Amino acid sequence: MRNVIIAAFAVSLAACGRQDVKTEVAPTPEVAAPEAAAPIAADRDRLEAMRSQFAIVDMTPDVSFLKTEDARVVNLLNEAGTLMSEIYLRQISEDNPVVRAEIEAGDHPDKELLLDLFDLHFGPWDTLDHDRPFYGAKEKPAGAAFYPADMTKEEFEAHIAAHPDDSEAFTSGYTVIRRNDDGGLIAIPYSEYYKEQLEPAANLLRQAAAITTNPSLKKFLSLRADAFLSDDYFESEMAWMDLEGPIEVAIGPYEVYTDGLFGYKTAFEAFVTVKDPEESAALDKYKNYLRDMEGNLPVPPEYKNFRRGFESPIAVVAQVHGGGDNVPGVQTIAFNLPNDERVREAKGAKKVLLNNVMGAKFDRILQPMAEHVLVEEQAAMLLQRYMGAETLFHELSHSLGPGTIEKNGVETTVNAELKELYSATEEGKADVMGAYNILYMMEKDELPIAEKNNFLATYFVGLFRAMRFGINEAHGRGAAFQYAFFKEQGAFSVDEETGKFELDFAKLEAAISALTAEIVFVQGDGDYDRANAFLNKYAVLDEPAQRVIASLTDIPVDIQPVYKARI
Repeated sequence: MRNVIIAAFAVSLAACGRQDVKTEVAPTPEVAAPEAAAPIAADRDRLEAMRSQFAIVDMTPDVSFLKTEDARVVNLLNEAGTLMSEIYLRQISEDNPVVRAEIEAGDHPDKELLLDLFDLHFGPWDTLDHDRPFYGAKEKPAGAAFYPADMTKEEFEAHIAAHPDDSEAFTSGYTVIRRNDDGGLIAIPYSEYYKEQLEPAANLLRQAAAITTNPSLKKFLSLRADAFLSDDYFESEMAWMDLEGPIEVAIGPYEVYTDGLFGYKTAFEAFVTVKDPEESAALDKYKNYLRDMEGNLPVPPEYKNFRRGFESPIAVVAQVHGGGDNVPGVQTIAFNLPNDERVREAKGAKKVLLNNVMGAKFDRILQPMAEHVLVEEQAAMLLQRYMGAETLFHELSHSLGPGTIEKNGVETTVNAELKELYSATEEGKADVMGAYNILYMMEKDELPIAEKNNFLATYFVGLFRAMRFGINEAHGRGAAFQYAFFKEQGAFSVDEETGKFELDFAKLEAAISALTAEIVFVQGDGDYDRANAFLNKYAVLDEPAQRVIASLTDIPVDIQPVYKARI
């Protein structure tokens, strides 16, 4: 799981180098100029408004402490990360390389701006505006390119009902669904379908493994290279949990956000980072509270999950390169992996906080937002460290609550039962449960209780940053249901003169507890209809929220970090 909320406990603005964004997408194929007129593009005003939503940030982290062998390894991993981008570009739409080539070969007066936006969003759809096309009129399929564009959910489910032996392959996170010669459906393993990119990626990982003298990194890279060609990621995920040393890398198919049809299929991505050992050690104490946090959840014992491991290492890092699903649109500032419930039950999950990305977002986005969202005296209460705290505890909370569950006497998972609704419920759960656990840490004197209201103000403003992403996006939708639930509980009022929000801190604290319980019930029951009703009721924006979000035009929605290809 990943978090795009903001900031880290100690935000360092040491960041990385410069990389041309276009190197992140697939090479442009040679195509003839189209004979017919090119598809209509959005007008220049809209294109420029889209561009202005992202602040370009040159990242320049200090990597001088790396040994020569480490730098060589990082550069090989950067190359592998670019291959993850080539795959992900095609996972969004197999037409993407051709569409980009069409724009480049054409003579549209805004060609350079169109190419810039295409590379920013990994396709001709505005990821901040419900995937609305800005070039051409083709709608982005809910299932992206994981399924045939003309396939319905009913056809998929009917196939499994008629061919139960295909169920595992069809619902696997590591297959694409395509039509056979007869027009029926078949599942094709990632290792076969993306062979053109995965074979060279595996080779780069093996080269890096041969160079490094770090045994844990050597083991992970070797096993992950094997997994690229076998689609069996379990052993490499286990090895990743044991990874030590200055290089922290996550590379492969992980998140299911892009699959809006079922939430089954994983997207390829890469995070190439270097670790800050002092900051990592400073936050490490909180993982020791995970079992206590699980026991403290405001739900009956049958909804608590002590089956997962509670190892949960914490790493504070600076990102030096990205790839695939990590690159386009809204930037990840922390992630919690792996998502495999078998690994989570054996070892827990690792929380990685991208300190340089967080720092850039704090300075350019969240801090300036407060005066738009809260009344003056409460806007002044925001503290940067609680943006970091919420980020950390969001990630810790991904490891809490229901995971593997039993439904109708059969063992299953929350993800499998809630399908495409899972990502929004899980991201919102991690947000509010993270807040609940910060309040718990204040009760335990691990955080200063005198700063409770500072935290609550910071947390509330963070919801608006996420809602700006759009409530069709998992984090934005999760933030929206928190906002609407808190409104129902009377946790805030709207100042009639300014339109800004005034928090009732006591009611907000109580609402955080109530919502934590409610979302655990929704997930723990594995009831798709209940989850759908919950989101339909709460994942909406009222007029005051829309008005405040509309007032944020002077503040970027997100950043576009630019990294060097080589360090």
